[in-house]
Amino acid sequence: MEKHDLLKKKYMNPYLAGIGLGLTLLVSFLVLGAGLGASSGLARIAACIGLCVAKTHTLSSEYFGKWGQHPMQYYLVFMLVGTFIGGLCSALLANRTKLQIERGKQSSVGLRIVFAFIGGILVGFASRLAQGCTSGQALSGTALLLTGSFVFLICIFVGGYATAKLFRRQWND
Repeated sequence: MEKHDLLKKKYMNPYLAGIGLGLTLLVSFLVLGAGLGASSGLARIAACIGLCVAKTHTLSSEYFGKWGQHPMQYYLVFMLVGTFIGGLCSALLANRTKLQIERGKQSSVGLRIVFAFIGGILVGFASRLAQGCTSGQALSGTALLLTGSFVFLICIFVGGYATAKLFRRQWND
């Protein structure tokens, strides 16, 4: 299937998707008393791996140790796994799956993988340093009308556009 064929397939109505996401956030606040996010789930998965590899060291760690011997017993772990499975099911049902590395003609596969790897590390580190990820800040924070979350969201868009301008040559075919 060609790239232009993938673009012709219909996506879910973005307004309905937004309403669904808003209702999910509302239910999360009502049932759990907390909003949505993903970075804590990843950190707890890392703690579980650490327990398998070096249990004593992980439990004595100031960062991972506070979660004890059962770091996976946390709602954000299940939300993270559910988000991945839900996205995969959605892509499979819509026949939108294809194993590929998207890149511009100017960029080699290796360079694209290096950029993606470095970007993932930077985002992961920053989300843990800030004690929250962009989805938690943007969705949950703005739902609570937190000024810092609105400022953060504006900065994310400005930073995204600036970064896109800087790296455009990698994708400008």
